[in-house]
Amino acid sequence: MTRRPARPDPAAPPCPAPPDGAAYAAEREVAVAAAREAGALLRERFPDGRDGYGVRAKGERGDVVTDLDLMAEQIVVRRLREHFPHDRILAEESGALDGDGDGDGDGPDSGRTWLVDPLDGSNNLVIGLPAYVVGIGLCAGDETVVGVVHEPVTDLTWTAARGGGAYGPHGPLTAAPRAVPPAGPLLAWTQGHAVARADPAARALKNTLEGGARRLLQLWAPLLTWSMLARGDIDGFVGYRAEMIDLPAGALLAAEAGVRVTALDGGPFPIGLGGPDTDRSFVAARPELLPALLDLVAAGRALTARP
Repeated sequence: MTRRPARPDPAAPPCPAPPDGAAYAAEREVAVAAAREAGALLRERFPDGRDGYGVRAKGERGDVVTDLDLMAEQIVVRRLREHFPHDRILAEESGALDGDGDGDGDGPDSGRTWLVDPLDGSNNLVIGLPAYVVGIGLCAGDETVVGVVHEPVTDLTWTAARGGGAYGPHGPLTAAPRAVPPAGPLLAWTQGHAVARADPAARALKNTLEGGARRLLQLWAPLLTWSMLARGDIDGFVGYRAEMIDLPAGALLAAEAGVRVTALDGGPFPIGLGGPDTDRSFVAARPELLPALLDLVAAGRALTARP
């Protein structure tokens, strides 16, 4: 069967739109269009299951990559290249792609880097679980300035720009205070691919969080989790040595919605291109819940602290 090129659903809810003149409006518009086009492809092919795309192992820890990852990434990279030829791109599957505008590697460098996760949640997609997103972030120097998270299944998009707020399909996102049920908060957890399953610090931290929460979600799609936190569906999110490619866009979305994001000890957590994965451990929650979540994290870390 010959497939037509996938396109976003014109009947879908409108994409979020910040006020006229907002910072990085052009970058946000291009990123949203790229994410929606890639999302349309993923949504069209998802029902086919493994009969509609190839699946290969990625690394030795059970991760996978599919043909859809590669096709979606090509869509996003092509759109970014068309509009911002001098920007560097760091893509999940292709790695670093230097920008120069003419393809010879000798052109000017804008000092900006796009982060592209074309299919965050590949493991979910492969087993038929409709929990995956397209994520795009833009960093100016080390600082994240644009974040876009698009959910292909619902064709909904969430965006943020540094200092310009976060937006969802129905307008601005705000982390409004709300009561936590007596059973505890609804929390989420992620850990980087390099973290071993038997890592004592990760296990102690995760078990402690699970004991203090009503539920502890591990969605295998951190960007989806960040969007849930930004729109108030969950109360907090803790990451241990998280992956760099999807962290900036998601963390910016949550922070611009009013979520507090800190290091595990409550100290500053820069949202941008960071150092090694050991520096990308975080705690994120609505302001009124953050102290209690940090106490819970501290209790978990104490279990593996040296005497």
